[in-house]
Amino acid sequence: MRSVRMRILMTLLVLGIVGIGGWQLLPSQENKNRTITVGTTDAVTSLDPAGAYDAGSWALFSNVFQTLMTFEPDGVEPVPDAAKSCAFAGSDLKTYRCTLRDGITFPSGRAMTAEDVKFSFDRVKRINSDVGPSSLLALLRSVTADDARTVTFHLSAPDATFPLKVATGAGAIVDRDTYPANTLRKDSSVDGTGPYRLTSYTKDKQARLAPNPSYKGYLGSTGRPIALRYYTDSAQLDAAWKAKDVDVASRTLTPNVLARMNPSDPNERVTESDTSETRNLYLNTRTNSPLHDVRVRQAVAWLVNREELAATVYQGTVDPLYSLIPTGITGHTTSFFDTYPTRSAQKARALLTQAGVSLPVRFTFAYGKGQGPGEQEAAALKKQLEAGGLFKVDVKGYEWTDFQERMAAGKLDAWAVGWVADYPDADTFGQPLVGTGSTMATGYSNKTVDQLIRDSQQYADRSRAASDFEQIQSTIATDVPLIPLWQRKDYTVTSEDVGGGQYLMDGTGVYRLWQLNWI
Repeated sequence: MRSVRMRILMTLLVLGIVGIGGWQLLPSQENKNRTITVGTTDAVTSLDPAGAYDAGSWALFSNVFQTLMTFEPDGVEPVPDAAKSCAFAGSDLKTYRCTLRDGITFPSGRAMTAEDVKFSFDRVKRINSDVGPSSLLALLRSVTADDARTVTFHLSAPDATFPLKVATGAGAIVDRDTYPANTLRKDSSVDGTGPYRLTSYTKDKQARLAPNPSYKGYLGSTGRPIALRYYTDSAQLDAAWKAKDVDVASRTLTPNVLARMNPSDPNERVTESDTSETRNLYLNTRTNSPLHDVRVRQAVAWLVNREELAATVYQGTVDPLYSLIPTGITGHTTSFFDTYPTRSAQKARALLTQAGVSLPVRFTFAYGKGQGPGEQEAAALKKQLEAGGLFKVDVKGYEWTDFQERMAAGKLDAWAVGWVADYPDADTFGQPLVGTGSTMATGYSNKTVDQLIRDSQQYADRSRAASDFEQIQSTIATDVPLIPLWQRKDYTVTSEDVGGGQYLMDGTGVYRLWQLNWI
């Protein structure tokens, strides 16, 4: 009983302190409707959920649309949002059923029904955009609206990860009255039921968000008005932060700025957190590619020095990565370290000799402009690969949308791009990155890898899938359709009068603008 009594006394003491000074942590009434300005370099590909599968678009989607399920901060299991409940029907993991929450309405005032959910999933698959998320729904055979509040998903194979996929941007629910069934919507408006409404949008410039007074979902309340400003590169974001044009800087300030930040500076709040975001060097494996021969790709793997990249280009703001699946995710291994333990030009030359290719092997390396220090990273990789005269690398940067389209069409030889986990499970690093028909469009296909991906999806207990993922990573280290480079640390910087920055991002892929507040 003594421990209980001590806890009561400590609680009273804390309440007393809050009563004296807690008012300082609450937003003043005059700040209640004051806009918080957030700056980012993450571009938006499309305002239509059927036409975007990138971090910038999905960050916006998680605020203006609802999904049936969502993730709690740092959670690994989805919880109901637009749904009142969801569960697999039966034990075969092929039928997933959800009951909608009552009272959800679109901006028009019309109530959301199961038909809207069916429509939203069907159009993602029907439109099948090259830069859209349809690959996430590859196992979705059909959707039925059983009644106004009940929707059932019928899968072609068992998939224990389907609830996680429902909670991503691929599961954003749109108004069937305002979105075309067979084509992408092209205007600058959004008709969603998320915690925010998009009041105005200027591509590559700004999105203005107002709290949605009709929101009903997982959140208890919505946040402050937000102005989300988009900058073409990290240098512009740096300048905006220094000029106090933004109250919050997120994804991504330059490594130079991040490395110099002082957590004890009273004028800013810096939050550093581990993430499951990775960046890989992808290699085109098609027959017309100079990197088609696996021995050529293995030679590239022997020459990459990821420790140097992390230390110089990124100044310690990222960690070197040695496998497809990042640290912190069940199933992670160090397969590339095990296969290529040290940088070796000698081993690379021997492989190229076996392949019978002319030296130097020439190929083009592409990067997306404005995506962090991509240009500096490309220059560093070029230098590493050209050392010893084995490769000749032409570097070329593309505007972000153009870059994605070229990648999807298989028009690039090699490219580096970041991957923000769709959900906190190793499965998100499987089919989208290395499965046949992957989002990364490397042309890679391996029946064993595809089977292992399918096998891993049958386990509701995800720890049982670890051995499948270990085999996948080992195979990828041998076949080299990609080379892991690094794993990101996330940094959010806020002014001294903005709170909640530590909750803005986590490993779930949800961008929680509603957590930001005035102090």
